[in-house]
Amino acid sequence: MSGLPLASAKLTLQRGIAVAVTLALLVVIFELVRRKCLSERYAILWLVAAVTLLVLAAWKGLLTSLSHDVGISYPPSALFAVAIGLIVVILLHFSLAVSRLSDQNKMLAQRLGLLQQRLDRVEGQPGAAEGGRSLEGNRSQLSRPPTSAEGTCDVEPGPALREGSPSQSESHRTIALEQSRSR
Repeated sequence: MSGLPLASAKLTLQRGIAVAVTLALLVVIFELVRRKCLSERYAILWLVAAVTLLVLAAWKGLLTSLSHDVGISYPPSALFAVAIGLIVVILLHFSLAVSRLSDQNKMLAQRLGLLQQRLDRVEGQPGAAEGGRSLEGNRSQLSRPPTSAEGTCDVEPGPALREGSPSQSESHRTIALEQSRSR
């Protein structure tokens, strides 16, 4: 009979550890969103997973009944089974996102190649540098590697990457001018 209180204490310790780990996961998710390292649309998926695990870890009756309904004799194993299922869903979601981004990256690389070809064609024509500004300077700005500050997640995009920035609208004008010349 002395083994029963020890088993109960072990189960309570496991539940406490599971609750602590899921609370820590929630704190990490909120911190990553606050620092803008994790997009809100991905954070929602992680928050759903963490809250589900927290509810199952904290609510003893729910986890026990779920584990017995599924045929798992040890309730903490059911918690791990649910966690693995949630991880599979998250991996599927990220696989879809990576596939979509890969297609977009390919399309952008092709567009960049076309723009580079147009830029080379415009540079070969007389009067390519208008207003005393060289197109070669734009090319070097496009091909420069990002600095270490641009690689961190707490840095906002620079002025060249923001919507409606002067350099972006200037590049649109350059492309439009180039297209009108080629017609």
